[in-house]
Amino acid sequence: MFRAQSEIHRILVRGTNWVGDSVMTIPALRALRRRFAEAEITLMVRPWVSDLFIGASFIDRVLLYDKNGPHKGLRGLGCAVSMVRTKRFDMAILFQNALEAALIVHLAGIPQRVGYATDGRGWLLTHKAGFAPALRGRHQIYYYLGILSGSGLVESPPWLAANFTPDISLAVTDEELKRVDILLGELGVDPSKRLVGLNPGAYFGPAKRWTSDRYAALADCMIRDAHAEIVIFGSAGERRIAEEISSQMHYQPKSLAGRTTLRDLMAVLRRCRLLITNDSGPMHLAAALNVPQLAIFGSTDPGATGPYSTNATVIQHAVSCSPCLLRECPIDLRCFTSISVEEVYAAARRKLDTSRPVL
Repeated sequence: MFRAQSEIHRILVRGTNWVGDSVMTIPALRALRRRFAEAEITLMVRPWVSDLFIGASFIDRVLLYDKNGPHKGLRGLGCAVSMVRTKRFDMAILFQNALEAALIVHLAGIPQRVGYATDGRGWLLTHKAGFAPALRGRHQIYYYLGILSGSGLVESPPWLAANFTPDISLAVTDEELKRVDILLGELGVDPSKRLVGLNPGAYFGPAKRWTSDRYAALADCMIRDAHAEIVIFGSAGERRIAEEISSQMHYQPKSLAGRTTLRDLMAVLRRCRLLITNDSGPMHLAAALNVPQLAIFGSTDPGATGPYSTNATVIQHAVSCSPCLLRECPIDLRCFTSISVEEVYAAARRKLDTSRPVL
């Protein structure tokens, strides 16, 4: 049994570790806010995820969990436990599945601890969530919603209905848009041309990436035939991919790889008429911002982790070994090599010619 709602004043949510996964938790965070409208909700996440939630109405504050800094190692784990204990939370909800997440909230003395009994951590939870048969085979968004319903925290959950539509929407501010307009101007982006973003990276590994030579050929076609302005996105660690693409092109794209904060990336995405991307964090950001996109899938399952947006088109070819969910392909990457530049270009032109700028 859960405590009465009137006794729940402070809730800690242990968020997921990656941007795309964090976007997919937004409907569950909204549902939690509706369930505990008067409670103070704190979201505990890794530093690179935290800016995603700036201005979000469904949480009250963010608590940083930095395993590369003060929370590194056993001593850092103790520091994290102390940090959480001082907040005197009444309940913890774990979207992150690791044993460590449950251990921290258990040692911090939080009386109600809710999550899936994964990673051998069931004994650390007071309320273990089961997964409803009605949610099996559905998008990953429902996995996080299922924690709330499968534990009994939310009764008669609307997301068990087939016609439920999760809300993953995010927003950027006018100030953020103005800042990236300056950045794009400094790059020499022509405002009279349609801005098309390329996101050729994927942190998980090369088995999630359409090949650089095909991105290069596609970008040349977009510049030459679609009169588009190409901007390549990526983290600092993905600069090499952006440079590899640029070096194989006849035309010169613009690159923001390693030059944007998370909020900058969100604002630049809002300025794009189209994003062409692999299965990645920016793909989910574009979905949350309602930006038109083409998502190229190979080793992963778009039914589970695809862009949750009516403005998204997924390109994937059926091959016998996909989805394999591997970081690296042990054979010939046939799930991606079967997808031609011509196919993606044709889909991109259709998308560009029918989509309107995001307002």
